[in-house]
Amino acid sequence: MPKQTQRCSAQEVLAEKENQELEYMRETASVAHTKGRYSIHCLTVVGQIEGHVSAPDNQKTTRYEQVIPQIVDIEEDPAIDGLMVVLNTVGGDVEAGLALAELIAGVSKPSAALVLGGGHSIGIPLAVSARRSFIVPTATMMVHPVRHSGTVLGVPQTMRYFDQMQDRITSFVTGHSNITARRFTQLMMHTGELVMDMGTVLTGEKAVREGLIDELGGIADVLQYLYKEIQAER
Repeated sequence: MPKQTQRCSAQEVLAEKENQELEYMRETASVAHTKGRYSIHCLTVVGQIEGHVSAPDNQKTTRYEQVIPQIVDIEEDPAIDGLMVVLNTVGGDVEAGLALAELIAGVSKPSAALVLGGGHSIGIPLAVSARRSFIVPTATMMVHPVRHSGTVLGVPQTMRYFDQMQDRITSFVTGHSNITARRFTQLMMHTGELVMDMGTVLTGEKAVREGLIDELGGIADVLQYLYKEIQAER
């Protein structure tokens, strides 16, 4: 085969690969393989975490049925060295959020989470699910009790169900961070900060002081941590 033809074929293959990567990024809002020193999968959690019920079309969402196979692929693919989770979320479906947090926590490869903008509500378990958590100074995290929209039966069983759900969240967060269950509950039940609601808004620095997030930092700090962990495992 002439060299010119071979060169054109190689360029076509490269262009097709780039198109596939762009399409993957558009569909999943994630980057499958970064092109740095090591191959890092960048997983984004933005907007509302969508669960069993679809959110309105005008809302930015993270759909858990799209994220689950990505995490499975991260664990299985030998070409992926680590995982970076970038969060800017208002929270959302509790069951979906906890499911994703458990999956991320179960990844055996080095992982780190970075909170940008906000990591609110059920976004908190996701923020602490990686091996190391980072937050920028301008980000905030809202800690509050479980909320429910729609019809609620005013019976003791409903309250017990809410308590059990809240215990699951508290147990996960305290098991993957340095905050105690007692302190997390205090922040959650605080009544002097949010209008017509319970809870506490933590800035980046305060989230670190409370032990909820490991350290202040940005993307460079996250990548430096991941590179160090990957190198140590090799």
